[in-house]
Amino acid sequence: MGSQDLARGCRVQQPCAACRMLRRKCERNCLLAPYFPCEEMDKFAGVHKVFGASNVIKMIQMVDEACRDDAVKAIVYEATARLRDPVYGSVGPIFHLQKMVEELKAQLESIKAQILESQQQRDQMLGILMNVHHTDLLSSIDNPVFDHLDGFAFANDTNMQGFDPVVFPPEFDWDF
Repeated sequence: MGSQDLARGCRVQQPCAACRMLRRKCERNCLLAPYFPCEEMDKFAGVHKVFGASNVIKMIQMVDEACRDDAVKAIVYEATARLRDPVYGSVGPIFHLQKMVEELKAQLESIKAQILESQQQRDQMLGILMNVHHTDLLSSIDNPVFDHLDGFAFANDTNMQGFDPVVFPPEFDWDF
């Protein structure tokens, strides 16, 4: 049984929530009956307290019939928000969410700055390590162990081209 069927069932037996609260006879063409069925008294009570019944009727009449259901939902939402927060109403949560967005943006910028700083530190450390590694390679060539090679040019040796002194070729299967 849908909500429309319930509303029709209540309508035959009882007046809608609006007419019941206003203590008037609920006519067959009652404008408020489809939106405030008899079992939803608190919904209309909040709307009536904030806007007043005559203003709600005027607002509903100003809207096209196809959009009235959405308009009533908006009216009920605003009335509920006004009762919860009389000063800001439904705008209060919006302000709160906007403030949260700004705080999160600031936090994101801070984290981005930290990431950038960490990347710069990493790059600096890699540069230092590459410098130390390069210096160690150059100092090992100046080692007296290589003095007996007299004039031997590594660049001309085809076996030595592309040789990385740090990585041992697989043919030297040494166990450490």
